[in-house]
Amino acid sequence: MQINRLFEIVYILLNKKVSTAKEFAEYFQVSTRTIYRDINTLSSTGIPIYTNQGKGGGIRILDNFILNKSLLSENEQNEILIALQSLKALKYPDIDTTLSKLSNLFKKDNYNWIEVDFSNWGSNKFDKEKFDILKEAVINNKIIAFKYYNSSGEKSNRKAQPLKLIFKDRSWYLQSFCLSKQNYRTFKISRMSNITITEEISNIISLDKLQIQSQREQAHKVTNFKLHFLPNAAYRIYDEFDEKDIVKNKDGSFNVITVLPEGEWIYDYIMSFGTGIEVLEPKVVRDILLEKLKKMIGKYK
Repeated sequence: MQINRLFEIVYILLNKKVSTAKEFAEYFQVSTRTIYRDINTLSSTGIPIYTNQGKGGGIRILDNFILNKSLLSENEQNEILIALQSLKALKYPDIDTTLSKLSNLFKKDNYNWIEVDFSNWGSNKFDKEKFDILKEAVINNKIIAFKYYNSSGEKSNRKAQPLKLIFKDRSWYLQSFCLSKQNYRTFKISRMSNITITEEISNIISLDKLQIQSQREQAHKVTNFKLHFLPNAAYRIYDEFDEKDIVKNKDGSFNVITVLPEGEWIYDYIMSFGTGIEVLEPKVVRDILLEKLKKMIGKYK
């Protein structure tokens, strides 16, 4: 509590320039003696805070102290503010207040020059309640219980130890150790519901093991693709594939050679291009797509 009060005193003085022990005591609901002890504590750490007696006196701090005496360079200050600004995309609690305070401490007026928003155009923001629950579970090593719908629409009850929230390919995921499966699992957060924190004690599974598991999954579950795109698909190609993997043909079409993770999702992804795409390789994917398209056509006969 004292640390928060000390920080707040410095912040107030940087903005207000001068205040009195009585004003601070009323603001923090402590005694004036406590405030004077705080001032002595701040002074002993090297912060140039001082008091003036008489009319117009009070508690002051030297102008531009933070900028001149900070251990952070100009670039480091800017990087901190950019990182905090990016956290707004996560709906991190009270981030606007933190940004405002640090911008004043660093004497920065233009910290709001960048905005990061992970949501799609026209979509709802990331579910704040889900984020808050998962953040608390990760930080405090709590076990969560939830309902989960897999890619086939099958529902199951799960328990897991959350390890990390990640944002990848326009979606949020939770990396965790699934107690139900006794293995590492990555859950798509949009498919999670009824998330609750349990009273069970966590075993604190190692993040290093999670990273090794993720690397193994990525190493063994990928497929080489050769794709052909019509010109009307160009608007997506450069957004979703590396430029070095794209070859533009004389007729305006494109060939793309890339590596994609295996899974049922790949067929939905390919078909999302409509008639603008053709899978040239691998043949097994062409065959499965053909069967899926036949079934789709059959529904409309």
